Amino acid sequence: MAKKKIFISGIAGFLGSHLADVFIAEGHHVVGCDNLVGGSLKNVPSEAEFYRFDCNDLKAMIKITKEVDIVYHCAALAYEGLSVFSPFIVTNSIVGASVGVFTAAINNKAKRIVLCSSMARYGKNKVPFTEDMKPCPQDPYGIGKYSSELYLRNMCETHGVEYVIAVPHNIIGPRQKYDDPYRNVASIMINLMLQGMQPIIYGNGAQKRCFSSIYDCLDVLQKMAFEDNVIGEVINIGPDEEFVTINELTQIIANLLEFELNPIYLGERPQEVMYANCSVDKARRLLGYKTKHTLRNSLKELIDYIKKEGPKPFEYHISLEIINEKTPDAWIKRIF
Repeated sequence: MAKKKIFISGIAGFLGSHLADVFIAEGHHVVGCDNLVGGSLKNVPSEAEFYRFDCNDLKAMIKITKEVDIVYHCAALAYEGLSVFSPFIVTNSIVGASVGVFTAAINNKAKRIVLCSSMARYGKNKVPFTEDMKPCPQDPYGIGKYSSELYLRNMCETHGVEYVIAVPHNIIGPRQKYDDPYRNVASIMINLMLQGMQPIIYGNGAQKRCFSSIYDCLDVLQKMAFEDNVIGEVINIGPDEEFVTINELTQIIANLLEFELNPIYLGERPQEVMYANCSVDKARRLLGYKTKHTLRNSLKELIDYIKKEGPKPFEYHISLEIINEKTPDAWIKRIF
């Protein structure tokens, strides 16, 4: 395979940095940017060409995507629950940033754009979510992600650029930001328990989710850069076999940590979907997707990473824009 120049937005983040590793290992030239709001410089591979820019800076995006063949847009403030109370910053980081990256890529005649969307696009559809369902997002984050898909489709079809839309769900693993109080439920719980604190559960804990090992997502994401049968497709990625409640997830983590569990239950978060998991039959058919990591193994890898890095105090680095009777007390009072 001829070596390509590949651009990754959000390269200092969890998903973007792992993707960079994969492409560098294959001998491709990787360029990336990150504003470091949610990412870390230590995640960026030394072999990558790195720029500290925000994707909303169109002039910068045009400059650093010159002669790029493939563009992966991973950058976003991935705050589904928080987006209900901080819609302005979250929307700017998704819709504005996406359009900035797409505009630069098309202007510089990139061959293909791969957008990392979110299963938040499906909202309250019946599970398991399939790609032919009409999106019905329930919060500003999901609305922003689906809006970005519409922009991508419109812009690429207008200007003759190939595109693929990947829909990951609840990816976990090493390098995930675990000192963030607003997202990454498994990481939050592990960080709390390692500090001897009880985990926080919103609502009754009966919400059901699937969790994806980062290592189960990279192969199919990598193939999206080169396979012809995925052009113009929306493709769910991540396992669909282990559909667990938040209560069950909490218990598994406690068992792995040998932690005496007595979780703290708080009120439900507005607009939170009760059941959310995706069918990955399409990824199996088009890209040969196979699950290689069980939920328990994935959580063990995450625990080992957080233990190695060391538990950290939580950093409330995103301001609440709407504070009212619906805003979670845990965020207003910063209780962990």
